[in-house]
Amino acid sequence: MDSQASYWKDRALLEWQLEIGATDAICDAPIDRYALDPAPAPKPEPALQPTAAPAIAQPKTDAVAEAKKLVSLATDLEALSTAMQGFEHCELKRGARNFVFSDGIPAARVMIVGEAPGRQEDQIGKPFVGQAGQLLDKMLAAIQLDRRSDDAAQAVYFTNVLPWRPPQNRTADATEIAMLLPFLERHITLANPDLLILMGNTPCQALLGRTGITRMRGNWVEVLGRPAIPMFHPAYLLRQPLAKREAWADLLSVKAKLEGAS
Repeated sequence: MDSQASYWKDRALLEWQLEIGATDAICDAPIDRYALDPAPAPKPEPALQPTAAPAIAQPKTDAVAEAKKLVSLATDLEALSTAMQGFEHCELKRGARNFVFSDGIPAARVMIVGEAPGRQEDQIGKPFVGQAGQLLDKMLAAIQLDRRSDDAAQAVYFTNVLPWRPPQNRTADATEIAMLLPFLERHITLANPDLLILMGNTPCQALLGRTGITRMRGNWVEVLGRPAIPMFHPAYLLRQPLAKREAWADLLSVKAKLEGAS
């Protein structure tokens, strides 16, 4: 092939490359890529290092079931108090100063169930010893009942739904009531009073499953096989003195019930 023919051939190839978009020369000489060594094998992925198995979440302790187990072993009030003090599932225990179990003699015909210890109860370790408790003592004295009496006919036995003071005297929540209810029910069974006085909404919620003390007060119900009457808490009476009239009517009803059962 003469030089003239080679020129036109090379020019035609160059124009064709330009038409298909080639703009830059890669090498000075063509490369036969089929003659090259095969591509190196890809590097293997690094072996995965063994990792610790994920921790298996432990089931949460059923506080209510644990409470029921403890109370089933309590055959007297001393054992119940010990079991309750050792119960670790109620966070109120962490912030309270004292465990507040009861006051009065367990043989009393009347058992009063309150809500929870207040500041003074937490300091002293007995229920109903603050200003509200002093008012309650006067109310009970009006129907010849006395927490300091050794005579079961005149004595009164006190306890609360919660044995530990809630922060800022807040109302007990449903979870706290549920986990401590087995202890309260066992407490009532072991004390075995003739009748119960439920002071305020919290004991009504715990033992009756409902609240609304304004509607419920003064109406006798049955709790664990014995008569019970909801009443205004004396702390409420200190805030609402006009409600003392209804409280007096309820006390007279308690007196009549005791006399009728004598």
